[in-house]
Amino acid sequence: MTPCPPSCLPACLTASVFSGPSDVFPAQQHEHAHEHAHEHSSFYKFVRLDETGALAQRLRDVNDSLGRAIGGNLLLAPEGITGAIGGLPQALDAYEAALRAEPPFADLHFKRSFCATRPFTLLKVHEKPELVAFGLDGVTGLADTRDTHVSPREWRELIRRDDVVLLDNRNHFEFELGHFEGAIDPGVRHFRDFPAYIDAHADVWQREGKTVAMYCTGGIRCEKLSGWMTARGLTVRQLDGGILNYFEQMPDADADWRGECFVFDKRIAIDTHRRETATTAEEVYGDDPAEAWRLARAKRLDPKG
Repeated sequence: MTPCPPSCLPACLTASVFSGPSDVFPAQQHEHAHEHAHEHSSFYKFVRLDETGALAQRLRDVNDSLGRAIGGNLLLAPEGITGAIGGLPQALDAYEAALRAEPPFADLHFKRSFCATRPFTLLKVHEKPELVAFGLDGVTGLADTRDTHVSPREWRELIRRDDVVLLDNRNHFEFELGHFEGAIDPGVRHFRDFPAYIDAHADVWQREGKTVAMYCTGGIRCEKLSGWMTARGLTVRQLDGGILNYFEQMPDADADWRGECFVFDKRIAIDTHRRETATTAEEVYGDDPAEAWRLARAKRLDPKG
């Protein structure tokens, strides 16, 4: 098969994945697709990107070539990419192939989960200075070292050790919905508040010879933090691929996990088998005034579809 030149990559990918007219996903057909057939795909990679503007447009063009069959959010920054997208499995296959066709993303790992609700309506591709707002100058995910990563199976043994501090690297409302048994809730409302919590406890952890085992939903927050925490003098381990990878790799994840896992799309929450639950945004945020803005955002972010 003759390789596709970059200028026709979206069309070539579409042709290779969709075999005939009945496989095409025009917008109007996609709107009436069976909701239970949709899947969700999340991914990220810290990698140096020099031209995010041109890349962002190519990724929009791919979705146009698929009849806008993909919804979700992609974020590009000089330090890499992060994304959460949704659609019918065949459309997701095509879009993931287009992402991997970009040289910086050739080894991009996608974590799939299942949807009763279509998770997104529109695809939005954003450009920002950094993937995760950390609040400290000079901190980048490009400084992460892979030797801090622990596989799901190794994680299960690690978090049962007495010399380990198990730290949830998410917001308070996410911890309340579900967490690993024995985990500590730093009680933060924003990721930028997390460094202050680390600074307040780092000396004690060091004196006691503790290893800090931290986790987050997909792994990106932990990867952004790990280099900074290691430079701070801490012994750090992070769950490779985050909670979503743990659920995917460990069929009995409920032996270690208590509750559900919050996800930032229309589904709201999933269980340890990566299935959507009946939990609503109102139940997650409750009547907490500090989280009222999140509830309002959840209601307006994505049009009904």
